[in-house]
Amino acid sequence: MIQRIQSVFLLLVALCMLSMLALPLWYKVDGLTHQELTLTAFGFSAANMAKPASAGAVWVIAVLAVASAALAAYEIFQFTNRFKQLKLGAANILLIIATFGAAFYFSNQGETFLNPKLEGKFEPAFYLPTLALLLNLLATRFIRRDEQFVRRNYDRLR
Repeated sequence: MIQRIQSVFLLLVALCMLSMLALPLWYKVDGLTHQELTLTAFGFSAANMAKPASAGAVWVIAVLAVASAALAAYEIFQFTNRFKQLKLGAANILLIIATFGAAFYFSNQGETFLNPKLEGKFEPAFYLPTLALLLNLLATRFIRRDEQFVRRNYDRLR
């Protein structure tokens, strides 16, 4: 049912992925020139410098995060078909990994835009896909446990 622990985990997955949209992913500042570059899920924002034109389609991070959150929310209401829930959980794992990979790619790309000798800092939103992946794996584990519980009881009734 909806009140199971895996539903809580899936809700937290959706919240983690949606939080990526509001929080910065990566930040770099040059102390000498006071130039700042920040990566969000929608693109780069620059202060005291020109916005990078060749950044690419950074909005892919936002699209992947929203797709993962939507899939987790949809998965919550598929409690009557646990096998379908497991397949959706596997697909969500791929989406979360793709989101993390895209964030890592664009943060590495951002390193070249502003004084390559300085290191940028990963912000809290960068680590949210890792938390979402862990929560999704826990949800999958509890869904699998429910499926085994139902099978054992079904076999016992026969």
